[in-house]
Amino acid sequence: MSIQLSRTSYGKSAVRVMKLVKHADWHEIKEVEVCTLFEGEFEEAHTIGDNSNVLPTDTQKNTVFALAKDHPLNTIEDFGLHLAKHFLGQNPQIHKVRIELSQKQWTRINDQGSPHPKAYQRGGNEKWTAVIELTKDSTRIQSGIADLLILKTTDSGFSNFKRDALTTLKDTEDRIFATSLTAVWDYTSSATDFAALRESVQSNLLSSFANHKSLSVQHTLYDMGKRVLDTVEPVSKIDLDMPNKHNLLVNLAPFDMTNENEIFVVTDEPFGVIKGTMEKR
Repeated sequence: MSIQLSRTSYGKSAVRVMKLVKHADWHEIKEVEVCTLFEGEFEEAHTIGDNSNVLPTDTQKNTVFALAKDHPLNTIEDFGLHLAKHFLGQNPQIHKVRIELSQKQWTRINDQGSPHPKAYQRGGNEKWTAVIELTKDSTRIQSGIADLLILKTTDSGFSNFKRDALTTLKDTEDRIFATSLTAVWDYTSSATDFAALRESVQSNLLSSFANHKSLSVQHTLYDMGKRVLDTVEPVSKIDLDMPNKHNLLVNLAPFDMTNENEIFVVTDEPFGVIKGTMEKR
């Protein structure tokens, strides 16, 4: 019996960069987390302990910081491409570079009606994400949103579903619809203005969620993905993950009170898992 090392990769994870850009009369901050992953000619590092082709992960970390110094970091997609091209260009032993990035959201504090020039607050749990995969012959760029908590108070229901002997759920035509949205989309080769494309994708996702007459989470997921693919030309594929964050109607009848969709209990677990992938054909 022979053993084959069929695939290997290595890199540096959780490289956290805070970049401060000092404009003339205000400061701008970007908080980005980077993971680097390499595939290439590394078999002998595993089989005989020869590290001559292995660029240390500590060097990869240092490279992220050094390149962040001179890069404007306007978008994580552009920064990821910059990193990937550097690593691939400097290391012939590397066949494929994968850069994973996420950016936390900071907004300037509102100070007496105006954004403060040098003070910020975190804008919730939402993160912007990106993945860059680069070889000598191909480039793949993904953008995304993670942990974006959204909620609508009505225009959502779930009824006429399949029932069996263990089904206790009742039909509802009016409920709170809440989810922690994760979306990842692929671009065609024509994508360049990643900031504008991200804004367009996110605005279409949120507009669809807000205005769609939802008969289920699945129903709205499809409408949201379709809206993006119909509207944002350079997006070729989109993955949506929309867990159902349940807000359950409280039974007030024991207190001789009615509950006209006003009082709910928020539950974290268990929750429904709804995912879907849509792409242009």
